[in-house]
Amino acid sequence: MRRAHTRAVVQVRGSASRIAASRFRKVAEESEAVCRIVVRYGEMLLIQVQQTAACNALHPVEARLSRWLLQARDRVESNSIKLTHEFLSQMLGVRRTTVTVVANMLQQAGLIRYHRGHIEIIDRPGLEARACECYEAIRRHIRSHAGGGKIGALGAGC
Repeated sequence: MRRAHTRAVVQVRGSASRIAASRFRKVAEESEAVCRIVVRYGEMLLIQVQQTAACNALHPVEARLSRWLLQARDRVESNSIKLTHEFLSQMLGVRRTTVTVVANMLQQAGLIRYHRGHIEIIDRPGLEARACECYEAIRRHIRSHAGGGKIGALGAGC
């Protein structure tokens, strides 16, 4: 049996399916359509990882948090997102207190509301204006790989 070298972390609540890796591999090998989806997803994921790495190295926390909240919103297709400051600090590579300070700035600006693990985006255009250009770059890549499809569907996995 092969083991993955990575760990998956569920970021937001939702539903999922599970399949044995051997069975999935067999289906991907036998179905050209499934294989194409897996390859497209891999390409899209690599683009996101590269863009996020550059973003984390170059952009201020406020822009990165704004980008991250918008991306989470796109995936769950809701302005209401359940995420803790602790979790966001891990995703952004900063201290939890930094997330608290920046989230408070976004709340004071009327862009979000948050309370104990619940974040609500109340001014998406305003939040987009605070996000760095990485949000739109990643969004554009996802749309091109999804063939104009929904961001949430392909962004969540194959």
